[in-house]
Amino acid sequence: MTATPATGTTQSTGTTGAYEPTDRTVPTRSRDRARYDRDTVHAILDEAYVCHLGFVRDGAPVVLPTLFARVGESLYMHGSTGSRPLLAAGRTDPGLPVCVTVTHVDGLVLARSAFHHSLNYRSVVVHGTARQVTDEDECRTALDAMIDAVAPGRSGDVRPANAKELAATAVIRVDLDEVSAKLRTGPSSDDAEDLGLPHWAGVVPVGRVYGTPVPAADLDPGIAVPDYLTAL
Repeated sequence: MTATPATGTTQSTGTTGAYEPTDRTVPTRSRDRARYDRDTVHAILDEAYVCHLGFVRDGAPVVLPTLFARVGESLYMHGSTGSRPLLAAGRTDPGLPVCVTVTHVDGLVLARSAFHHSLNYRSVVVHGTARQVTDEDECRTALDAMIDAVAPGRSGDVRPANAKELAATAVIRVDLDEVSAKLRTGPSSDDAEDLGLPHWAGVVPVGRVYGTPVPAADLDPGIAVPDYLTAL
């Protein structure tokens, strides 16, 4: 992603510095796994396109899976203009308090004991305030970024949203202010007294795999699969 939103933030692939830890971003367990540097946080976010958006509705917690994209120091999500979180983000001053999470599972960590089973993972947690985007250029930038997060290069190979479609779509932004990453890597960890047990131990790698693109039934047979899809 290389787009620049109307707010003036820019996409960066090598931003230096770190996010300042806060009471909400310092984990209570395994603090050694926490990371606050921007390169780590951005890499985890940019490899994903599905996040979980958490907020409180009518006094009860709600968590919704949704598409997202990072542009510079902001996360963007979209939905119908009638959806409750998007309505709340637009009508509430100073916005809708949210928690956004992203997780990659990189391996199943299998130990000799049930207690020491784990996962190798990379995750990011963002605390902040969601605000509805009202600038049309910023909306278009955000929507293009979300399309490209799913299939890089796709936004330039489709009909852009028209005025009616933009009017039916709401975009919210959460700025990356309170942010932390947490990672686990490495092998299984068993107690010394369990090392002689006759049970397999190790790591089963987990990765994302794309299948062969299946064309729409009504697609012109002369239209080939784009290079950016075969590259996946």
